[in-house]
Amino acid sequence: MKIVIPGGSGALGTLLDHRLTAAGHRVVVLSRRPAGPRQIWWDGQHLGAWATEVDGSDVVLNLAGRSVNCRYTDENRRAMMDSRVLSTRAVGRAIAAARRPPAVWLQMSTATVYAHRHDAPNDELDGVIGGAEPGAPASWRYSIDIARAWEDAQAEAETPHTRRLALRTAVVLGPERGGAFDSLSWLARLGAGGPIAGGAQYVSWIHERDFVRAVEFLATRDDLAGPVNLAAPHPLPQREFMRDLRAAWGMPLALPATRWMAELGAFALRSETELLLKSRRVVPTRLLDAGFAFEHPDWPQAARDLVRRLRGR
Repeated sequence: MKIVIPGGSGALGTLLDHRLTAAGHRVVVLSRRPAGPRQIWWDGQHLGAWATEVDGSDVVLNLAGRSVNCRYTDENRRAMMDSRVLSTRAVGRAIAAARRPPAVWLQMSTATVYAHRHDAPNDELDGVIGGAEPGAPASWRYSIDIARAWEDAQAEAETPHTRRLALRTAVVLGPERGGAFDSLSWLARLGAGGPIAGGAQYVSWIHERDFVRAVEFLATRDDLAGPVNLAAPHPLPQREFMRDLRAAWGMPLALPATRWMAELGAFALRSETELLLKSRRVVPTRLLDAGFAFEHPDWPQAARDLVRRLRGR
């Protein structure tokens, strides 16, 4: 298949590019800073010469969007919103204008669209979309607004001949240096990876291998459309998540952190406590019902695999 990946020069795009190319697919990456023979320039907003790559392709996988790992200043909020919505609209226009539109448009989204909750899991069928739930700070609402606007931009595109899926993705964990798993491991190895504000908030995650496999699975299943959760089937409370990670590293003890300590740490790292404190209890009902088999469904085993691979780097 020919697969076009707008915004594919980041960590997830690089992962997908390597794995999909190794599997025999022809991958073209659209980037603001192209750096290779299969990378094409685009600005993430306007139609341009890049649209010819979309015409005649089999799959478009749009990953474009500014990182959310930042302080939520007005400027950064606008950048997070605009980079997602404008790029999605541009992709939609390119598909609509194509003489031979792609069969499927996989659009990155986020599991953050669901409500902060502990009582029950959120799936695509009965999950509660966030924004008005009790116990969630008003400052978290903007992340929901971004997620909803992101998905709306895809849903509003006039692409009747292209199947569309919104990939509501949990944090993707792999062994690359500087990634999310590396950062969590650094905390665990220092003995600082204890419960945060009690640790009852749920962590949803997906192993990088299952993320790539799920993308390939959804690209070829012509009976699936709409939102699909890309998350391992067994989310768990943060205190258990970090306990299992510490066990994988052989670190039995860790210091807990209060809410104000988390706020101080997030400020120092120029990030937001929402990334630490929001309870994301997300399950992949549609993937499982479609017959997708996770290689890494449980966190203890996945953590051991990732620790082993990170140690080998």
